[in-house]
Amino acid sequence: MARTALTVKNDRRAQTALRRKAAGNPVVNSTKIYNRCRLCKRGKGYMRKFDMCRICFRELASNGKIPGLKKSSW
Repeated sequence: MARTALTVKNDRRAQTALRRKAAGNPVVNSTKIYNRCRLCKRGKGYMRKFDMCRICFRELASNGKIPGLKKSSW
């Protein structure tokens, strides 16, 4: 699990960036907004297409919770 302080800080930065973008102002330090898993807030192993980390993705895929996804075997 990610530290609570880091996730709160990241959420605040994202909200601030959205507010600035909506107001037409340039986003400052946009690279500091990290991609994090929406389920466990993990920062590493993040897959942008599914908006989750590899571990959560694997669990959901093996349980059949991601539609259209099937484990490959050859």
